[in-house]
Amino acid sequence: MDTLDKYRQIIETILQEYTTIPYRYGDVKDELIISRNQCRYLVITMGWEAEKRVHGCLIHIDIIDHKIWIQRDGTEDGIANDLVAAGIPKEEIVLAFHPPEIRQYTGYAIA
Repeated sequence: MDTLDKYRQIIETILQEYTTIPYRYGDVKDELIISRNQCRYLVITMGWEAEKRVHGCLIHIDIIDHKIWIQRDGTEDGIANDLVAAGIPKEEIVLAFHPPEIRQYTGYAIA
């Protein structure tokens, strides 16, 4: 298994786990959307809570130039921590939700 396939498998496994966490209130759920050809992964939150529509992106990850770019992270503890715990080195993860000039201070890849 090459590195790209390994990263894909790790990302899909972790994100699938996030979709199994139930919401306490309302009829809300998370759904995993995967585009393997584009190396794009989304966890979308959707449903209804107190007669109000809930719809938004919880997590957005892309694999760009063999690095994992976390575009959006709405998790409590940070999806990057899960990726590192699964064996992906910090220097292969870009916290893209931070401005480029801040990334050098995060301990993760700059780009």
